[in-house]
Amino acid sequence: MTAIGFIGLGNMGGPMAANLAAAGHTVKVFDLVPDLMASVAGGIACSSALQAAQDVDVFVSMLPAGQHVRGLYLGNEQQPGLLSQMAASTLVIDCSTIDPASARAVGEAAGSLGIDMIDAPVSGGTAGAQNGTLTFIVGGSPNAFDRAEPVLSVMGANTFHAGGAGAGQVAKICNNMLLAILMSGTAEALSLGVDNGLDPAVLSEIMKVSSGGNWALNVYNPFPGVMEGVPASRGYEGGFLVDLMRKDLNLALQTAQASDSAIPLGGLANNLYQVHRQTHDAGRLDFSSIAWLYKPDLKK
Repeated sequence: MTAIGFIGLGNMGGPMAANLAAAGHTVKVFDLVPDLMASVAGGIACSSALQAAQDVDVFVSMLPAGQHVRGLYLGNEQQPGLLSQMAASTLVIDCSTIDPASARAVGEAAGSLGIDMIDAPVSGGTAGAQNGTLTFIVGGSPNAFDRAEPVLSVMGANTFHAGGAGAGQVAKICNNMLLAILMSGTAEALSLGVDNGLDPAVLSEIMKVSSGGNWALNVYNPFPGVMEGVPASRGYEGGFLVDLMRKDLNLALQTAQASDSAIPLGGLANNLYQVHRQTHDAGRLDFSSIAWLYKPDLKK
């Protein structure tokens, strides 16, 4: 089987690494939090990112932001980056959601060293990470994409090649901006119905099969008690955090500024989530809690 290095073992990375190990791969893991390494069943704990990147066929990272990805792979004044220290035969897969410019910079640096690298941000949330049903949105060369598919298929159910380096990040940013707009609009529409005497469950069923139907209504309803197994029905705990949605919306704004693109609804969604975060201290709640902004009495 394949020898894989994996760093970044949080709510997403940990289950992804565990799925690789469960599939029979040798998985060397590293995280700054030792307990996270211990939580990966079948993983081999390493003392550093460099140790996890040595003597492996594939190296996977799942990090918080572009600065962390740049620092890891390109290095800084204090220490060299991993790209200069790993074998040229290593396939590098960065699953972080970061700004496209950082993804392109790191991808180009890898290419200059003869290293195949893809940016492969994910969609599907923590449940998708645990169940191995993530969607990978890939930027990079066709050859690197083909090499990565067998590894990505262990962690996910869908894999798309969006284009060259950075294209995966652009596609992910577009998707999550739309998701924020849809969730905000869905919560607003349901709140209007409830304010006028409608049952949110009945209204949801009507809209699901009408022209207003969308993903939030179908699988992630933002009103408590309407749908089982979603964050709204467990106090908005778990799921995709408001803080993470804010991060992605800010990435959308940065990307739009760089390309001189108009995203008025994306900007509005960003403002709505910021107001929600500040008003309700909602940063660590699921993003469907935006319903509180329209119906504060849902907060219990």
